[in-house]
Amino acid sequence: MREKTLKYIMTFHTTAAAMAMEKYCKENNIPGRMIPIPRVITVGCGLAWCALPEEKEQCRAVALERNLDMAGEYEMLF
Repeated sequence: MREKTLKYIMTFHTTAAAMAMEKYCKENNIPGRMIPIPRVITVGCGLAWCALPEEKEQCRAVALERNLDMAGEYEMLF
């Protein structure tokens, strides 16, 4: 079993916003990846952006600058 680590999770109201986040981050070498929303979080479109906690400010800046429809932000072990 792999060790659980703290992750930063950003959820979105729409799939289009989640996909826009993924596209922008990949094109600009911003670390993170698209994941299904963890079961303990029950908001959003079903997709979330996952990154290390130290990348939180950079991810938040991307979402705000690109006017992406964020539903919430979380830090959790998984």
